[in-house]
Amino acid sequence: MCFLGIKKKRFVVFGLANKKSVACAIGRTLAEEGAEVIHVVRSAERAAAAKKLFPESKVFLCDVEEEDNIVTVRDEIAAAIGGAEEGRIDGIVHSIAFANYSDGMKPFHATRKDDFLQAVNVSCFSLISIANHFKELLAVDGSVVTISISTTRMAAENYGYMAPIKAALDSSLCFLAKSFSEFSRVRFNAVAPGLLKTSASAGIPGYIDSYLFAEKATLRKQALTTREAADTAVFLLSGRASGINCQTIAVDAGMAVNYFDREIVAKAVG
Repeated sequence: MCFLGIKKKRFVVFGLANKKSVACAIGRTLAEEGAEVIHVVRSAERAAAAKKLFPESKVFLCDVEEEDNIVTVRDEIAAAIGGAEEGRIDGIVHSIAFANYSDGMKPFHATRKDDFLQAVNVSCFSLISIANHFKELLAVDGSVVTISISTTRMAAENYGYMAPIKAALDSSLCFLAKSFSEFSRVRFNAVAPGLLKTSASAGIPGYIDSYLFAEKATLRKQALTTREAADTAVFLLSGRASGINCQTIAVDAGMAVNYFDREIVAKAVG
């Protein structure tokens, strides 16, 4: 048996957009380890991309902004995977985030209420809703993993109001784990990557400059890869991580300790 022990296990992955997505990298690693991967995506266009990338996987549509859609996709997946015994899910990946930057960046104090609440709904509450509506399908010792960010305490101007929303996402883990502990051993954890080169990040104003700076600040002087973040998520989904619960695991290749890097300081004061 391989170390992770996830062969023939079943996982539902929410959030694949394209081949650069964290959700795509997680799905690939799961499939390589012999797991069954079910993808849930937001649109028909993304469903076509998912079917091309994962021809052996079931693909379902769900826009999580409307809670009824989550209930519908739960029922569709339950019908597709069989009865009570066969129809178990061993883990769920929540790789979903949205922020409306269409009007450009504003100072944090000028954040629009409707933008903030929409981002909370899509990026944070969707995890709570998915957990609630899928609880009957989850194996008693299943694992739920969401994708956060490496720190919510860094006031990056171009990330806007999303850091507080990711902080709410991180905080939700312990409350979900506590409430689920009444009837299961389901674990809730987050992978918190440093800056990644994804299509979603490309929509953040000024992201490329931040990405290049992060690469310089990383101890190895080489940017974090999406695969590295995905591998951590797959580990957390596996039984080998059974002792890890309510944790946000930073995956940043040491960036957080290196802001006084000699090269960066020299360029700043030179």
